[in-house]
Amino acid sequence: MSKFYQDLKDKKKAISVTGLGYVGLPLALEFAKHFKVIGFDINKERIELMKKHIDPSKELETSAFDGCDITFTYDAGDLRDAHFHIIGVPTDIDEYKVPNLKPLMGASASVGKSLKKGDIVVYESTVYPGCTEEDCVPILEAESGLKAVLDFKFGYSPERIVPGDKVRTLTKILKIVSGCDQESLDIISEVYGSIIEAGLHKAASVKVAEAAKVIENTQRDINISLMNELSIIFDKMNIDTQAVIEAAGTKWNFHKYQPGLVGGHCISVDPFYLMHKAKELGHDPQVIAAGRRVNDFIPHFIAKRVVQTLIEASKNPGECKVLVMGITFKEDVADIRNSKVVDMIKELMAFSLNVHVVDPWASANEVAHEYGISMIEKPIGTYDAIILAVGHQEYKNMDKRELEALSNGSLLLFDIKGAKKRSDFDFYWKL
Repeated sequence: MSKFYQDLKDKKKAISVTGLGYVGLPLALEFAKHFKVIGFDINKERIELMKKHIDPSKELETSAFDGCDITFTYDAGDLRDAHFHIIGVPTDIDEYKVPNLKPLMGASASVGKSLKKGDIVVYESTVYPGCTEEDCVPILEAESGLKAVLDFKFGYSPERIVPGDKVRTLTKILKIVSGCDQESLDIISEVYGSIIEAGLHKAASVKVAEAAKVIENTQRDINISLMNELSIIFDKMNIDTQAVIEAAGTKWNFHKYQPGLVGGHCISVDPFYLMHKAKELGHDPQVIAAGRRVNDFIPHFIAKRVVQTLIEASKNPGECKVLVMGITFKEDVADIRNSKVVDMIKELMAFSLNVHVVDPWASANEVAHEYGISMIEKPIGTYDAIILAVGHQEYKNMDKRELEALSNGSLLLFDIKGAKKRSDFDFYWKL
């Protein structure tokens, strides 16, 4: 056991976690069961909620805060009291689909101002290979006046938390760890090993760990894009894509990826980080880019299919009202970041449809602020088409009669997530 780790156990040293969102808060609370922790976030309102044992992301119960030695703060100066710093702020893309590193650079500056000799900094944010050493560490050095490796150590341990997953929680997911040298790797492994029950994988380098994270989601993105393209083809052939997948799935080495809207903060974002770095190095990635194009096209494809169906039902789209059920990026979570349902809604509106949006999980204020879309608390009147966009449990529990009661005439149900059985409905459409 290293002296650094022993000092953490004895609470002579503390751990800081910068960025208390879906990733940072569960991590901070888990560490706080064993060590002294400083939880830092620039959002004062979120900090005030956490002080009251409320998770702003609605992922954790109040009991998750019990028995935790943690101080919540929005004052970056409090980071000076920590010696093992973890940075887990969001890394998204801008309107041009270029990596937005501003939150990461800002967090690096805040931690850098508080760095002391002997401190360790670990990044968890998803980045392209080389970002930690080439973009983040220079900021730490500039702000602290210290030299990396010589005066302070750093490493990278990518987050793998899946919002809404109550089985594969933080401690039950194998963790990749890496360090700038053997000493840092050993200490980082000790610290994370104290809470991760599933075990650790020690990556050969920081760049290897960064690359491993970014390709996890890139691989899924490409596989889903294939299924999405197949669903477009099969729809033109009037073939049930799900039936095709079930049939093909009888072969032992067929992987049952499902078509769908690919949004959220990881799968639909991470490929752009890898493409950005590849282009910097002079390589124009073909397969990754094609996968993104297909998945980004799906919201338009769905909207167009809805309009075609309304016309075939002798309805004028400009006079039709459509209900979209669900706007979060996946089922049973409040996370609306990069939700492709939003893209679908805007496509529907572009076709002059009157669109009503409901979601029992999403915050109407957040949706209005982030996307300029007004939600309603519950359906109003009847609708010419119903789009079940997110498979929330509340929607899975609705029966045919409840949906028919919301329908203006014969029910036209578009079930994007496959929450219902095709055989239960006269008209049922799924990717």
